[in-house]
Amino acid sequence: MFFVVFTVLFAGESIAQNSLPSAESTDPAVMGWMLGTPPDAAKLVRHDDLSFYQFPRTRWTFSHFRELLPTKRLWRGAGAGVPLVAMPDGAIDGVEFTPMGQSTVMSFGDMLTATYADAALVLHKGDVVYENYFGATSRETPHISFSMTKSYYGTLAAMLVEEGQLEEDKLVRDYLPELADSGFATATVRQILDMTTAIDYSEDYTDPDAHVFDFARSGGIFPRGDYDGPEGFYAYVATLKAKGKHGNAFSYRSVNTEVLGWLIARVTGSNAVDLLQERIWSRLGAEEDAYILIDTLGTGWAAGGLNATLRDHARFGEMMRKGGRWNGAQVVPEVVVDDIRRGGDREKFAKAGYTTLPGASYRNQWWVHHNPNGAFSARGVHGQTIYIDPRAEMVIVRLASHPLAANGNYDDVSLPAYQAVADYLMAQD
Repeated sequence: MFFVVFTVLFAGESIAQNSLPSAESTDPAVMGWMLGTPPDAAKLVRHDDLSFYQFPRTRWTFSHFRELLPTKRLWRGAGAGVPLVAMPDGAIDGVEFTPMGQSTVMSFGDMLTATYADAALVLHKGDVVYENYFGATSRETPHISFSMTKSYYGTLAAMLVEEGQLEEDKLVRDYLPELADSGFATATVRQILDMTTAIDYSEDYTDPDAHVFDFARSGGIFPRGDYDGPEGFYAYVATLKAKGKHGNAFSYRSVNTEVLGWLIARVTGSNAVDLLQERIWSRLGAEEDAYILIDTLGTGWAAGGLNATLRDHARFGEMMRKGGRWNGAQVVPEVVVDDIRRGGDREKFAKAGYTTLPGASYRNQWWVHHNPNGAFSARGVHGQTIYIDPRAEMVIVRLASHPLAANGNYDDVSLPAYQAVADYLMAQD
């Protein structure tokens, strides 16, 4: 069963964009998912049969995860939400750009349609100059972040490094003896943070036998089916072995972030989700609570489980753009933000072969673009993005439900669109 479902989901990773069904035809309202009391059997979205992760049902799922899986709340805090002033600029939808390797011109609005956007927002100098919602997502709807979650956890861990609670040169086994027989044992905290570990683990979304799917099953994110491996994220990472030498090259593996979440919990003695709430989320002046998907043992999914609203992601992005200062307080130390913006080892990153990210690097679970504007971003599969452009004083957040997982499938339109909006906003200044 699982092979068939994964083939439906991921065998199309290499399919050309123009052969995919359109965003308009797969709109959740048009499809009628989960409407009625009870819904018609043909319109159900369920976890137990994995239909929740089959396109186009995913266009409903990504705004309704809490109705399908167990979660842990991130409380927004007792204070009033920090207002975001709306100063809409009607011209942004029509800002034009040329996609990578093409000659045809597209607009920012075209890009949102092409990437199956569920919501998009542009901040300029802290004001909302563009905001739009599509499909099943509205202003108050928490949407799955997937690997944007990593940047939240990476920021939190970098804060602990700055405070001396977590030492970046120490080995993982020094903090987590439970991993002494795993491939992570001799990796350093820094190698975990920057994903330069060498682990026998595949995150190839086009391969139904890739480890990433067993990882998801171990925590109950996908139903276990015939999977008979360990239960829980921590038990799963303890089974992974080394392959190669740590520190040689960047290699994107979500299991690094699960180890990072475990490290955060161990050195602080706190639940990592609770700490994320205390140190970051409750200090953003968020409009809504967020929540994290948890495994069957109650562990927050550090690699991809955060669900939050578009505007609250924008608050986090704007705080990072402003050097960690927000709502009258220094939420994240400026030195931590500066370290992220400087980036990681570009030579190690280049070995991973990301053709749409030439010259980029990875630092503290953030993607650093090293373009003239100093942009850096949080990125998640199926089109999730917080894109921060310090020079243009701009933050773009896009939440999406693209049928293809890897961002490399649509970076060719996304990244030039972000740059074009930045250029437009700087020209207005």
